[in-house]
Amino acid sequence: MAEVDEANKPLFAGLSDVSISDDIPVEGDISVPLASHSADDEFSTLDEPVKDTILRDLKAVGNKFVHVMYPKKSSALLRDWDLWGPLLLCVTLALLLQGGSSDSKGDEGPQFAEVFVIIWFGSVIITLNSKLLGGTISFFQSLCVLGYCILPLCVAMLVCRLVLLLVSATTVSFIIRLLIVTASFGWSTFASTAFLADSQPPNRKALVVYPVFLFYFVIGWMILTFSPSS
Repeated sequence: MAEVDEANKPLFAGLSDVSISDDIPVEGDISVPLASHSADDEFSTLDEPVKDTILRDLKAVGNKFVHVMYPKKSSALLRDWDLWGPLLLCVTLALLLQGGSSDSKGDEGPQFAEVFVIIWFGSVIITLNSKLLGGTISFFQSLCVLGYCILPLCVAMLVCRLVLLLVSATTVSFIIRLLIVTASFGWSTFASTAFLADSQPPNRKALVVYPVFLFYFVIGWMILTFSPSS
């Protein structure tokens, strides 16, 4: 009979004898609410239509364009970084630079590739320089800022092409284009430094701004020296 009772005894029967005295306070709440909603549950893109996703991303890119056109010390480009805007601006600028006098033989490939190499390779070099100087900004955040700040130069390229269509390549048109490119170059440099200033050591900001200055200067020079093929 004792063997039967021993066999029917639960494996953890000793735990049933453990009790907590009413005098010992028990803190905490281990209950799980049935309908708990977190912030991630409210914003989920798993069931979102593709159209809504594309519109939301385009809206985010447009908001970053606004921040570049009205530069100020802000973390908008750093907090929600992306590379869609820089890619779009790079392609746009490369397409606008096509059809120049250097392409009169029909060799348009190298110039298109040249724009890509200058923009992306230059951005990578500036980013590595910033990191080596002790910058706290991440690699892709720096690429995002440098790429988005090409927007004023893209606008300048578009205006310069319109000027060349309306006015022949004379001294007057060159002066107009020079003023436009100079203003856009200063705008791009100021906007990029406004976003990147707080991420650099105070005593090394000049060493970071100088490569940025050269980067946008080369792009501005390509725009200024552009002339349509005859």
